[in-house]
Amino acid sequence: MTTGAEKLASDFGISGASPEYEVNYCFGQRGPMGLVKETSLAELFHRYADILWDEGNHKYNVKAFIGELDEILLGARFSTFSQDLLDELIGALRKRGNSNATINRKMAALSKLLRKAYKMGDVHSLPEFRRQKERAGRLRFLEADEEEALFREIEIRSELYLKFSIFLVDTGARLGEGIGLKWNDIHEGRATFWITKSGRSRTVPLTARAKKVLKDLADRSPGPFSDVDPQKFRAVWNAAKQDAGLGDEADIVPHILRHTCASRLVRGGIDLRRVQMWLGHQTLTMTMRYAHLATHDLDMCVPVLERHLAS
Repeated sequence: MTTGAEKLASDFGISGASPEYEVNYCFGQRGPMGLVKETSLAELFHRYADILWDEGNHKYNVKAFIGELDEILLGARFSTFSQDLLDELIGALRKRGNSNATINRKMAALSKLLRKAYKMGDVHSLPEFRRQKERAGRLRFLEADEEEALFREIEIRSELYLKFSIFLVDTGARLGEGIGLKWNDIHEGRATFWITKSGRSRTVPLTARAKKVLKDLADRSPGPFSDVDPQKFRAVWNAAKQDAGLGDEADIVPHILRHTCASRLVRGGIDLRRVQMWLGHQTLTMTMRYAHLATHDLDMCVPVLERHLAS
């Protein structure tokens, strides 16, 4: 007996109608108003990347993520993206040694791309994306002596990259936020970051040494760090890290400067709500990663416990 989906597939010359296709046809969900052409992840990224992601490091990373997923699929073309296909991708990433946190980042990019394709009619069925459970892991930050050793080695290689590193650690800015900073974003000792991961701007006051860095770079245009190349900066960072005696620590990447800024705020007694505002976290949950550093908040508990012994 020919099903509705098989008949529709036959009418349009489509072979191998999937169960998802049957559901879409029979129940009037987002099925084809006409022929849904098959496409690939690479094609979808080329079609929608400029709409979905701003220029910068994040878009560069997303391009790499989608490229890897397309490669795992061998460039396969599809008109429906099944749950089985998604599970196969996750399994392949895990075999490649990807952690759950890394898989989640790649799946977030894939989900965003497929949802756009779904709205535009490029695919007519989507899987359910389930977040993989992530382990908290160790939160690494630089101690003062480590920063001094690392920055000394960076300075040997590039004065600009040293100043950039100082600015990042004293503002907690991400690489892309620092590079995208323009001179008219700096006013009365404060810097406003407009190009942020959350899409929300934030303004932070500047330390004395951050102000000095900006003063030293006043002749650069259109912003103090516009000439910073992310890949070259990472190359200099890795070489400096090696010579500073930190080469064996995988966690010491440029993003550690942001963690270091946050850790210094929390250990210095700044409440987590203010730290959240400083870093531009959308939720307090992200900032809570640093809560364990606020050990001084527990000091008041000791007299309460000792009161029992004194009675």
